[in-house]
Amino acid sequence: MRIGELAAVVGVTTRAVRHYHHLGLLPEPERRANGYREYGLRHAVVLARIRRLTELGLGLAEVRDVLADDAGKDLVEVLTELDEDLARQEAALRERRARLRALLDAEGGMPAEGPVSPELAALFAGTAHLSDSPMAVKDREIIAFLETAMPAGDRERLVASMGEALGSPEAVARAGEAYALLDALAGAGPDDPRVDEAARALAGCIPPGLFPEAGEPDQDNGLLRAFYDDLSPAQAEVIRRALRILTEERR
Repeated sequence: MRIGELAAVVGVTTRAVRHYHHLGLLPEPERRANGYREYGLRHAVVLARIRRLTELGLGLAEVRDVLADDAGKDLVEVLTELDEDLARQEAALRERRARLRALLDAEGGMPAEGPVSPELAALFAGTAHLSDSPMAVKDREIIAFLETAMPAGDRERLVASMGEALGSPEAVARAGEAYALLDALAGAGPDDPRVDEAARALAGCIPPGLFPEAGEPDQDNGLLRAFYDDLSPAQAEVIRRALRILTEERR
């Protein structure tokens, strides 16, 4: 058989056959006097086995182990490991689908910052009226980013703390007042006399659990610098002073 005939018989492409030759999975036949490779039944049998193994989900390195005469693992062991791996993938897919369903069924619909956790989506839904504030919109984007970037334990603490900060109509009203003060400082300089009032209002909205460790904020933190750069000088100064107030209160 020529390479095209072999590929057609087994149901693969000639490119796949050449790739398996290159990887050493399929022995190359001898060339005839006319220069063409002549494939025999043994090549078809090995190629068919390669196809069956890859269709089961084995990677080509695993196929090599199965085909090798001195393989450290036999076929049953390799397929058992594959079955266990597929079971883990199935469990992960079920978990992802459950999370997606919770987001799709969430009261208030998907937030603009989504997808986020169902808990954060519910929190955003309860404060949707604050989205008229540019600073509130920016804050929500940062919170959604942090929920994604933080380790699991810190992420849970963040969402719980935000729920504490915005868990009552009075707390939401205080947050709205702080956002209004921050919005009014768009374009203002750091020495604006309104900065101190805004900093104290903001500090009053931040629950202790959000920043559990006392100490001055790390000014060399790249993320914090990027956050400040996205604000007006006055707004950035409000954040700095609010964090300073919280640090002093915990000493």
